[in-house]
Amino acid sequence: MSSAALQRALTERADLRPLPEQAQVLLLSVDAPPRLGAHLRAVHDVACELVAWIRANYAAVAVDEEAVLFGAATHDIGKVIHPDELSGPGSAHEQDGYLLLREHGVSAELARFARTHASWTEDGIGVDDLLVSLADKIWKGKRVPDLEQLIVQRLAAADGSEPWQAFMVLDDELTRIAADADRRLAFQANYPIAI
Repeated sequence: MSSAALQRALTERADLRPLPEQAQVLLLSVDAPPRLGAHLRAVHDVACELVAWIRANYAAVAVDEEAVLFGAATHDIGKVIHPDELSGPGSAHEQDGYLLLREHGVSAELARFARTHASWTEDGIGVDDLLVSLADKIWKGKRVPDLEQLIVQRLAAADGSEPWQAFMVLDDELTRIAADADRRLAFQANYPIAI
């Protein structure tokens, strides 16, 4: 039975977009901690902004919007199994999150974001994975130059622009998104770590 606090984290605040229905159902079925629900909603909201920005500015970049948004909405679901990683460091939630999603019938293609959101330098990481990783950082105003450079390379390659041009445009967008980090952090902090 899901907690009232988790229900609120998934539905309150009309200024944050709702999670995809499948992600909401999953979080409720595994009794996710309310703080995790709030975190996933904040990251998902930023992922929505990033995808819309890519579509408007870099239409040549092939982005699977549905996959990115589902990935952002579930990337940390393994913290249900490792709740200590909600308030401290750790990476055990990544593989276990992937397995948890697979056990709940999520395809490997969508479940992968639980593993890849912190592994952007590995081989085979696509732009969709990079966008989920970026959303997971910039939601709280954290800038990661190596990650951003990988995205800049993809943007520049897709439209033939110079990397410095793609960097300038991306930097402006990330600065805009990061300016609202305090609001998202306050939203997450309103919800308890434990059910």
